[in-house]
Amino acid sequence: MPHKLNAERRHHIPKMQFKVTNWAEYEAGLRRRGSLTMWITPEAVDGWGAERRTTRGGPATYSDSAIQTCLMLRSAFKMALRQTEGLMASIVELLGWELAVPDHATVSRRAIKLPSIARVTLPEGPLHVPIDSTGLKIYGSGEWLADKHGRRAPRQYRKVHLAVDADSGEIVAVTLTGQDVDDPSQVAPLLEQIPNEIEQVTGDGAYDGEPTCATIAARSADIAVVIPPRATSTASPDLGLDASRRDVHVHTVAALGRLAWQEVTGYGRRALVETTMGRYKSLIGTRLRARNDEGRRTEAAVGAAVLNCMLAAGRPNSVRSNRSAA
Repeated sequence: MPHKLNAERRHHIPKMQFKVTNWAEYEAGLRRRGSLTMWITPEAVDGWGAERRTTRGGPATYSDSAIQTCLMLRSAFKMALRQTEGLMASIVELLGWELAVPDHATVSRRAIKLPSIARVTLPEGPLHVPIDSTGLKIYGSGEWLADKHGRRAPRQYRKVHLAVDADSGEIVAVTLTGQDVDDPSQVAPLLEQIPNEIEQVTGDGAYDGEPTCATIAARSADIAVVIPPRATSTASPDLGLDASRRDVHVHTVAALGRLAWQEVTGYGRRALVETTMGRYKSLIGTRLRARNDEGRRTEAAVGAAVLNCMLAAGRPNSVRSNRSAA
């Protein structure tokens, strides 16, 4: 890394190579992602019409699953709502279904109040949950215009916070906040979305602090917390029975070094949530299209559901090779 800052003091660890051992199954799963039957399920078609209302107001024409199907189809193929409406109408016509297709305005309006987004069924047993956040653009010109005109336009972002099952790679919780909201404040909302038992929560240094440990302990005192302490962190001289988990990590880092601490605690599995965020931006997109925060929250949840469906269709089984990359 000759052009990296402090290159002479960085750890020169050779990059490992990996190979996929189930390439035939994974390739079939990649092809299946482009199948319309994967996104328009028989269950959604059977429940296309809305149930009769028991409260005041006019009856809805389409069920929540019908609106979610249109939103997932839009996210999976990166289309605008009008193009999604045209695609759904053509599918209904070709298959001879007697279904009314919701127009783009209806989908946009219903997306704001969509109660919940169906996700893939979680595996049984306790979960190891890495968490992290990343930014998604909602407003502002691109880098090319800034370089051309020499003036950077005001930009706005929203932060999507993800919690991932380390074993399956599925997104188990997602929240969307403003760009100024800190990461520790979203630990509780993420954990509230996970009904399963949690074995360990892993996060980067942005979650460091006793408030994060207290939030996780409020869920269960048996949850292991793996968060790297800051370099300037200090702890009590002696570790007693009442020592906090953060103090234990501070003493372990001081005694063994940060790399050894990462190996002992399994901190390296946090890279799985980084990989998930990269997949989100490459497959779903780097920006949000909705015009209001309610619609953007639904859009982020739909994107997470789409990634889970893609992962369920086919997941690579990567194993580490014996030789390292040059």
